[in-house]
Amino acid sequence: MHPKALLEATADLVGLVLKFDHPADQVVSRFFRDHREFGPRERATLAETVYTVLRKKLLFDHLSPSGSGSKERRMAILGFHGPRDFLKSALNDTEKRWLDNCDAVKPDDLLERHRHNLPEWLVAPLKAQLGDGFWPMVESLQQPAPLDLRVNAFTDKRAEVKAELAKAAIKSVVTPFSPWGLRIDGKPALTKLDAFVRGAIEVQDEGSQLLALLLDAKRGEMVVDFCAGAGGKTLAIGATMRNTGRLYAFDTSAHRLDALKPRLARSKLSNVHPAAIAHERDDRIKRLAGKIDRVLVDAPCSGLGTLRRNPDLKWRQSAKSVAELTAKQTAILQSAARLVKSGGRLVYATCSVLPEENEAIAEAFAAANPDFVPMDAAELLQALKVEGAETLCAGGEDGRRYLRLWPHRHATDGFFAAVWNRK
Repeated sequence: MHPKALLEATADLVGLVLKFDHPADQVVSRFFRDHREFGPRERATLAETVYTVLRKKLLFDHLSPSGSGSKERRMAILGFHGPRDFLKSALNDTEKRWLDNCDAVKPDDLLERHRHNLPEWLVAPLKAQLGDGFWPMVESLQQPAPLDLRVNAFTDKRAEVKAELAKAAIKSVVTPFSPWGLRIDGKPALTKLDAFVRGAIEVQDEGSQLLALLLDAKRGEMVVDFCAGAGGKTLAIGATMRNTGRLYAFDTSAHRLDALKPRLARSKLSNVHPAAIAHERDDRIKRLAGKIDRVLVDAPCSGLGTLRRNPDLKWRQSAKSVAELTAKQTAILQSAARLVKSGGRLVYATCSVLPEENEAIAEAFAAANPDFVPMDAAELLQALKVEGAETLCAGGEDGRRYLRLWPHRHATDGFFAAVWNRK
């Protein structure tokens, strides 16, 4: 495709995404559906440019004050994902000079906000938690996330799937913590592979796999995935149960549960029962109260642990939206807890890095529910033979109480989990 045409299309897409009306991945998908003329290479350029702009928005805003062409075009030029000479062949002389000046700017000469590219409300809580780790964390958020796969432990063995992928020229390494994970560089087309078609692999971040591992559901149990969404964790849990017992996948969005159905069919699991519920106090929940062995509450959250994948979230969330979420999280956890039978396990999890969505919710719940005894996440993971279990945990008297994953420390998305046992 001609460089000028590609740059114009990229600027159009950048403009659509920066409206922040919808999640960036949805805007990009719709754009590709409306523009069938782009091949895989052009799509990669378009998508990666948009994500670079979202990651470095404050810096690019700063470098592109009003000048020739539109703001969107200047942002697209700064974030352009492709060879420099290809890009420059699409620029006029003024733009080339401006771009050379931008390239000459040294990071040390920039204001802090143009280096971290985070909204102010998010900076303070991250610095308070991370101290010296703040800048390594920022650095990790500027990089795209790797692609993690979970091998279906019910049907396949990780080493065999790894060898099978290698035959298809897809190199993978085993994930350091999850016993089911394989990590891949790049974005190969997986959906055509036999391993994908027959349900041997699913795309799932290693951190998300560890949440399913921590629930530790056993054969023949009654288990609930309370906010199942599209069911990534549900499928991992069903495999740990060896397709026995009953696993309920609840969600308030029937649309999200629909996305689980084809994945469920591939997985060969018949013990999973998806069910749309009206709200966290639905009658179905009343009927199951006190009967469930294990409940996972992967609560709706700000998603700020996934900024490597969804950099638009830092601009679409706010302190106010987080406050609304914490009220919801508190109510959902309290309702889900009623399902747990005595001696049963409850896991509360988010993909957020903010203490008010994580430790604060867990501590308030523990204070209000003395019959739920906090369990030591590090101890549980050690019992599950997870290497370096202690390094994955934080909080409590000895820094072992909660699972606390960070992109810069663990190469996973940011995740939190708290675990209780009902007396």
